Amino acid sequence: MNKYIITLLFALICSTLNAQQQLDTIYANEHKNVALFFPKPIRQGITGASHFVFTYNREKEQYFGLLQAQPGTDSNLLTVTNDGRIYSYILRYRRNLPKLNYFVGDMESIGNEMRKTIKEKPGILPISEERKRVSFFEKFSKYLLKLKSENLKTKRKKGLKLRLQKMVYQGDEVYLVLEFSNNSGIDFEIDYLNIYRVNGNKRRKSSYQKLLQKVVYEHELLGMIKNKDSNRFVFVLPKFVLGDNERLEIELQELKGNRKVVLKFN
Repeated sequence: MNKYIITLLFALICSTLNAQQQLDTIYANEHKNVALFFPKPIRQGITGASHFVFTYNREKEQYFGLLQAQPGTDSNLLTVTNDGRIYSYILRYRRNLPKLNYFVGDMESIGNEMRKTIKEKPGILPISEERKRVSFFEKFSKYLLKLKSENLKTKRKKGLKLRLQKMVYQGDEVYLVLEFSNNSGIDFEIDYLNIYRVNGNKRRKSSYQKLLQKVVYEHELLGMIKNKDSNRFVFVLPKFVLGDNERLEIELQELKGNRKVVLKFN
């Protein structure tokens, strides 16, 4: 009887170890946001290839992140939550997604990172480099909004107007100063504002690429723009330079409606 119990326990342990080594696969595409909900707020998330983009709130830790993908080879996602738990998944592009929401459990963690304890001086609160970085983004964005507005590109559609006013390079980031005006007669609630780098012609699919850009900071973007109102705001992205055949596409989608404004700039 004891031999039987020991054999059964050994089999269960081996089965558990094998299950931990087999990473789950998450599917994504460029048309929809796939949401991943973790048991603890996300502290860090990174993908293994640029055609997969995982975005999460870097200013205020939240429990979920959003995944999008462009066609390409499989990659992986590594995520660390604020309790040090590590989660890893295989990423795969698929035109038709099996699901849009993934709820991650504690048992899916592949391990826990070792974190060094830093002794703090009494009475002094340490300011992390990330907090300094965000503080600079905020101050520089406020400064840009005080400057006289310009007009690099404007897109109008049925009373809606999206304007790219400035594109300013500073350090390792590029700042986009934008303005959205609503004179459509109906309030406009924003679902998302995505920024893409587009290369090639959509009619020639073999050479066409549309890559979602990661936004590291956004300043004063409102969720609702009332009729006859406008909103000036700033998006901060990692530094990039458009090539000869590249353009920037800024896509603004309505939440509870079909209205969409797409501004193209090159």
